Amino acid sequence: MQQVTSRASRRRQRTARRRFAAIGGLVMVAAAAGSVLLMNNGRTPAASRIVPTRATTTTSTTIPPTTTTTVDPGTLPQTMDRPTTTDPQFQASLTNFWHAIVTDDPTPAMPFFFPVSAYLQVKSISNPASDWQQRLVAAYQRDIHSLHASLGAAAATAQLTGIDVPPTEQWMLPGSEYNKLSYWRVEGSQVHYLVNGRAATFAVASMISWRGHWYIVHLARIA
Repeated sequence: MQQVTSRASRRRQRTARRRFAAIGGLVMVAAAAGSVLLMNNGRTPAASRIVPTRATTTTSTTIPPTTTTTVDPGTLPQTMDRPTTTDPQFQASLTNFWHAIVTDDPTPAMPFFFPVSAYLQVKSISNPASDWQQRLVAAYQRDIHSLHASLGAAAATAQLTGIDVPPTEQWMLPGSEYNKLSYWRVEGSQVHYLVNGRAATFAVASMISWRGHWYIVHLARIA
């Protein structure tokens, strides 16, 4: 009976030791965890934290290139609009025309000359482009050089004072001047200027219209 009691006592002691060991292990784990938390100021260690990443969105704005389109008026249809000498285009063209004369350079005066694109529409001849360049433009440029020469040494100081366009314009019907389209025509306009303090004039032989604007087509003479 004493031997049985002794065995039961030893079993209870072993069970108690195992429970004590288990409790001790739990205490050690808890202590270790507490130490880690203290080392990280109570935060989860960086290695175990999941840091959300924010997708970076890049917006690219492409500005379309700016294009400036200038329509050649000579490619547009003719109109019956009656030209005037007060519109800004005429005034600017006249100023550039005078600048071409005093500088002996026909280039600034070309916008005041009837455009070739309109001449192609107007004239009913075999080769209007060649006629425009070889006959009309050539004569226009020669006349500008002659007008510059007529100003003499005072050309640089000569001053434009105005232009008189007579109220005698005519609406030219197709077939009247080898033309297949109509236009306004005026002859004998007078350009006024001062040179060496003296008033002087010269004539513009002929201007014709395109879409309500005057253009020179013959300067010194109709040829």
